[in-house]
Amino acid sequence: MRAAKIDANQVEIVKALRKIGCSVQSLASVGKGVPDLLVSNHKGDLFLMEIKDGNKPPSARKLTPDQIEWHEKWKSDVHIVINIDQAIEIVRS
Repeated sequence: MRAAKIDANQVEIVKALRKIGCSVQSLASVGKGVPDLLVSNHKGDLFLMEIKDGNKPPSARKLTPDQIEWHEKWKSDVHIVINIDQAIEIVRS
């Protein structure tokens, strides 16, 4: 099995979410288009997050074909996150 490839900012985002009291489970090793993170806030709300590196140009942040297919089949929201502030805003809304 290959090591999961994660975006450079994923570790920082996970740390920030945990710092504000969220539970975070990495799903990156699942592959096949599954989002990178499963996050639960203090109220128990669940969020799926696909992490993209905001320091890369928009063309390098595009979803892969597997991600597009998975997102289209999923029946609830998948949040595309490029930075810590965006991730925190999602779990606090």
